Amino acid sequence: MHKQTVKIVIAGHIDHGKSTLIGRLLLDTNSLSREKFLELKKNSKELGKVTELAYIVDQLKEEREQDKTIDTAQIPLKVKNRRFTIIDTPGHTELLKNMITGATEAQAGLVVIDAKEGIMEQTRRHIFILDMLGINKAIFAVNKMDIVNYEKERFEKLKNELAGFLKNIKIKPLFIIPISAKKDSNISKKCPYMKWYKGPSLLQAIYSITKETGHDKKPLRFPIQDIYEINEERVIVGRLESGIMKKSASLLILPSNQKAKIKTIKIYGQANPSKVYAGQNIGIILDKNTDIKRGYILVDKNRSLKLVNSFKGSVLWLSSIPLKINSPMTLRCSTQEIECMVEKIQKRIDSSTLNTLEENAKELRLNETGLMTFVTKEPAFFEKFSFIPELGRFVIEKDSKPMGIGIVI
Repeated sequence: MHKQTVKIVIAGHIDHGKSTLIGRLLLDTNSLSREKFLELKKNSKELGKVTELAYIVDQLKEEREQDKTIDTAQIPLKVKNRRFTIIDTPGHTELLKNMITGATEAQAGLVVIDAKEGIMEQTRRHIFILDMLGINKAIFAVNKMDIVNYEKERFEKLKNELAGFLKNIKIKPLFIIPISAKKDSNISKKCPYMKWYKGPSLLQAIYSITKETGHDKKPLRFPIQDIYEINEERVIVGRLESGIMKKSASLLILPSNQKAKIKTIKIYGQANPSKVYAGQNIGIILDKNTDIKRGYILVDKNRSLKLVNSFKGSVLWLSSIPLKINSPMTLRCSTQEIECMVEKIQKRIDSSTLNTLEENAKELRLNETGLMTFVTKEPAFFEKFSFIPELGRFVIEKDSKPMGIGIVI
C-alpha cells in the first residue's frame, strides 16, 4: 500500500495561499532541486519581489504577473518513504472547470482557508465539488495564522463554522490544522506561537492518508477506449475500472451482447501477464473477431451490466447558458458519448450554501446544482457513483463545449 502514489487535490478561494503552501511543502520535504530554487529567486527578483514560494507552482509567465493559478499542475512530493502527487487547482470563479479537471484524479483533498478572510463562497463551492466527485477524505489548513497573531479564538471560530457547513455533505475532515505557509508554521514542525494546538503537523497529516483499495472485489468493468491493428491482431485497449481480468476468462460485450474469451493480455513492460487488477491500463486480444468499438464495455458474462434509457443524476452547471429541460445535449460517461436530454429537474440548489432554490424547476443556471432525470437516445451503461465512481461520473457538452459535470445517483 505504501508504494502507491496518493493524489491530493489542493483547493480553496483565490489568494488564500495554495501555491505558496505547495512551495513550502516542496522545500520542507527536499522535493525541490537547487536549480529550481535558484530559478525561483531569479524570477522573483525580476518582478521586484522577495522570493515567492508560489512561483514554484505557477510556472507560466502570465500566472506570475497576475498572481493567480490559471492551469492545473501536478507536483510530485515525497514524504518520508511515501510518494504523493499534489494537484494544484485555480481558485478563481471563472476557472472552476480547470479546478474540476484536476479534482477528478484525486483520492483526497487539501482545502486552504485564509485565517483572516475566512470561509468564502468559492471555498464552500470547492468543498461541495470535492464531495460531489466522491473525495470524502480531506485535510483543512487554516493558513496565514501569522496575520491574525496566531489567535486560538480565530481558529476555533473558523473550525466551528466549517463544521456547520460540513454537516450537510459527506466530507469528514481528517484534520483541521492552523498553519502559516509563508512563516513555515505547523508545516513540518510545530509552531512555538501555537502551543495551544495539539494535533499533527500538516506533513504528518498528509503522511497518514492512504489510497483506498477494493475495486478488485467488484464486478468486472472494462470500457473500450480504442482498438489497434497490430501484426494482424486486434488489440482492445482501455483501463480496467473494477474487478480482476484473467487470461481465458469468458466475457460479455455490451451493447452487442456477444461473448468471447480473452486470448492474450498485454501490459507495457510485462511479459505475458495472466491476470490484471482494477486501475491498470491494458490491452487484450480476444479469441475471435467481434463487433466492438470505442464506447462498448466488457463485463463478466455471469455478472452482466444492465443497459438503461434513463437515470437520475446530480449536476453542477458551469455555463452562463442555462440548462433547460427537454433540450438535446451530449453526455460523456467513461468512454461513451451519448445523446440525451433532461426530462425533469426535481430540485435546483445553490452550490455554495446548499439551500434549495426551487423544486420542479425548468432550468439550471450558472454554478447551481440540480437533482434531475435524464433520458438517453440509445441504451447506455452506468453505475451508481457511490459504487464505481469511474462509471458514475459524467460531463455534459453542447456544441462540443463542456457545460456541466454530474454523478449518477
